[in-house]
Amino acid sequence: MPNSSPNILFISTHDINPDLGCYAGVWPGADYAHTPNLDRMAAEGLLYENAFATTPVCAPSRSAIITGMFPTAIGTMHMRSNAVPPPEVHCFPEYLRAAGYYCTNNFFLDYQFQSPVTVFDENSPTAHWRNRPDPDQPFYAAFHGMVTHESQIYVKDEIYQKNTARLKPEERHDPALAPVPPYYPNTPTFQEAVARYSDNITAMDYWVGDLLDQLEEDGLADNTLVVFWSDHGRGFPREKRWPYEAGLHVPLIVRWPGKIAPGSVYQTPVCTMDLAATMLEAAGLEVPGHMQARPLFDRAGQLNPNPRPFIFGHRDRMGETEDTVRTVRDSRFHYMRNYHPDRPYAQHQDYAETTSTWRELRRFHWEESQYRGAGIVKKLLTPAQHRFMASSKPPEELYDIQADPYELDNLADNPAYAADMVRLRQALDEWEASFPDLGMLPEEELLLSWRPNGEFEITEVPLVKSEGGRLEASCPTEGASIGWTTEPPTDAPPKSTGLWNLNDEPPTGGRHWQFYNGPFSPPQAETIWFRAHRLGFLQSADVAVKLG
Repeated sequence: MPNSSPNILFISTHDINPDLGCYAGVWPGADYAHTPNLDRMAAEGLLYENAFATTPVCAPSRSAIITGMFPTAIGTMHMRSNAVPPPEVHCFPEYLRAAGYYCTNNFFLDYQFQSPVTVFDENSPTAHWRNRPDPDQPFYAAFHGMVTHESQIYVKDEIYQKNTARLKPEERHDPALAPVPPYYPNTPTFQEAVARYSDNITAMDYWVGDLLDQLEEDGLADNTLVVFWSDHGRGFPREKRWPYEAGLHVPLIVRWPGKIAPGSVYQTPVCTMDLAATMLEAAGLEVPGHMQARPLFDRAGQLNPNPRPFIFGHRDRMGETEDTVRTVRDSRFHYMRNYHPDRPYAQHQDYAETTSTWRELRRFHWEESQYRGAGIVKKLLTPAQHRFMASSKPPEELYDIQADPYELDNLADNPAYAADMVRLRQALDEWEASFPDLGMLPEEELLLSWRPNGEFEITEVPLVKSEGGRLEASCPTEGASIGWTTEPPTDAPPKSTGLWNLNDEPPTGGRHWQFYNGPFSPPQAETIWFRAHRLGFLQSADVAVKLG
């Protein structure tokens, strides 16, 4: 690994739109935010004005980023699933580890499949580039902040105060000034929710500042590529879980001293899935041929001269709520194809229904029906607000984002936009024809193709042989990754984050696993253990190899 290989600091947050001060004039309401650290990062680097997630919910979106593949192509499109991606698909940090990078993750996973032990050197709340044994080793360090997650908007006051304890009084956002989008009623409930969301963003900004300060303290800032992004849009009704602009449009900021000029701005739409290929390209590595991701810039920091002409998105099952939507976005228009127009936008979803904003919309809609039942017409919701609560939706939607950033005026049936409809329909048709869209299959059929007996397949144990004093390992399971360690088995349980099992530490057994990248001379040890794991399978049993 050449000394010129950059370090990579990968900073993600949850559930925000470009509601940062540096997006003022680009995203409606961004001037409400107080985000000095991210504003400074943007001034020192590159601001992507139009970055989009592949889908408006966390786990499928993160699966796209970690694999460089559209979720609909690898089966990770339904929220909360245990997908079995094709055998060629791997998590991109494995390629970095193979090239000599020390890879850490602090601490969130949630990729729709369990992360193998081969993906990270460390995955825990204490994982950090400072833990690498060789201070000259290049690192990839991923940090994931939770304070902006949807769930943190609606917490009890004492938790909210704890989350935002660092905010000065003048940094707190006044609910009376909250920029409530017109597809919501401008009530104290929504004002308070938007203000809390914005306070959480400021708290997150402090955390980002801490990480940037640590880089400076360690003398690493000049040789570190820093990437900040969100997994999808804001955790409100019609935003998170819906592939509108507010569900898909996310912040993306890149700082790379000496490579990307300070104060750069990129307006052409980009896709966050492309971060996988971008990180490999920046590290000087070849992007695997199967990856659908494309580098956003090259190793010299030069922006891709052939950007995507269209950005595609999708919505599929969300928890117990089933729907299918496919979208395409260019620099001006957003086209949506609803495959189930008979289903309402606002289908019941158990988790979302617990939030105050959802309850507010439901209450207003219910009260209107009560007045009608009494023979009285009383409008509590505007036509735009009522449209989201309707019992059905149109088969197609088209919005001019420049003229209508809140997507209130559906132009799909407007003859003046017929040519745009034809163009975007064709783009979406070609995208859907470019690979099998697994979201179009009945989910039961897909699950049976992965697990005919209803049981997870187990990765076969690695085969290890010694040749000329070197150990060589292989695995009969196609697509399996192999790890090895000199640390003996323990009874230590996996470390838990307190969230979901998918976010817990991979089942390392409390041991540090090296990534097997070809035959190697074994270190001084009595025994080396090998383990294999294919994505979507259970990991193999350990194979112990006695040395000497």
